[in-house]
Amino acid sequence: MGDDGRGPAFGAVVYLGGLVFGVGLAVSGMAKPEVVLDFLQLEDLGLLFVMGGAAAVAGTAVFLATRSGRRAPLTGRAYGRRLKSMDRNVLLGGAVFGVGWGISGICPGAAYASVGIGNLPVLWAVAGMFLGAYAQGYVRSRLAGA
Repeated sequence: MGDDGRGPAFGAVVYLGGLVFGVGLAVSGMAKPEVVLDFLQLEDLGLLFVMGGAAAVAGTAVFLATRSGRRAPLTGRAYGRRLKSMDRNVLLGGAVFGVGWGISGICPGAAYASVGIGNLPVLWAVAGMFLGAYAQGYVRSRLAGA
């Protein structure tokens, strides 16, 4: 294991998980911005079932892993939840994320899957996500230094 506690298989498993996620988005049709916009306008609630299924699987996995007493096989770290308090940064970040998602119809995870199925105009949204993340980091570091 390296200094960060990650074994050699860590990158491969992360890549495989992302691949499964992307294929799932593509197969379900959720990688298409028009499907997401239809969901946000309450015209097609299929995304609700996709998100609900994902939440059920993730919730079950977290519930079982945190109570198992075992350690994560790839990192060796104990399973646990990271609790984040509800503060103005969480609220503001969630609002900005939601407005961007509502305007574009593109969720970050689905954006990469959408590019993978050949929807190249989505690259504009991906560039906007990178620019927004960079701008947020820049502003936060400037405020911390002031």
